[in-house]
Parts: sequence; C-alpha cells; structure tokens
Amino acid sequence: MDNVCSWPMGNGQTLNFTIYNATAEWNEVAGLYIFARQTNDNHWFALYVGQTNDFSARFSSHEKWNSAAQRGATHIHAVVVPLAANRDVLEKRLIAHLQPPLNEQHRGLRYQLMSV
Repeated sequence: MDNVCSWPMGNGQTLNFTIYNATAEWNEVAGLYIFARQTNDNHWFALYVGQTNDFSARFSSHEKWNSAAQRGATHIHAVVVPLAANRDVLEKRLIAHLQPPLNEQHRGLRYQLMSV
C-alpha cells in the first residue's frame, strides 16, 4: 500500500493525503482528514471528511470513528493545512465531491457549490 492518496476535489484538482493506521500517533498541527476504507479493488472510499486545529487532540474520542469503523474504516488520511480559511474551503469541496456517507450535515452541498 502506498502511503499517499490523491483525493479528487471535483474541480479538476486533487489533494494529497498521507495514509495512517487508525492507531497512529498524531502531532499538534492543523489540517484535514478522511476516515477511509479500502475497496476490494484496492481503491479508497471516503466515509467521513473533517478538519481539526490539532490532530493530536481530535482523534482520542472522535464522534464519527465508531460509525466509520463499523462501515469498514481502517485508516485515516491526513494533510496539514495551517490556515482555517483554507481548511474550510477544501473540506467543503471534498465533501461536495466525495459525498461521504457520515457527513450528513453537508447533504446537498454539491449543488450549492456548483451554483456559486
């Protein structure tokens, strides 16, 4: 398994995430993350997309991890994005394009972003 996954953002661009085991040790940095599972043909499927100000504090009791694990999540894909404004834009684009099933609060976001 490669340790990098390029996730499409729906605008012709991709964002490279490092792939970590769910039990990885995390640094105190900000960024985006994806709870993901591997498909039978070795592709990744996004179950949840989120952002954090501090990876080291976020995953100890994440409210979506159990649901993601029940759906087959085995890894966390992460990328450092220091600026909150950039995280907001990138997170919304990823959710709109990938439509992860555990991001219920963002249903319909694809259509809002496409019409802007």
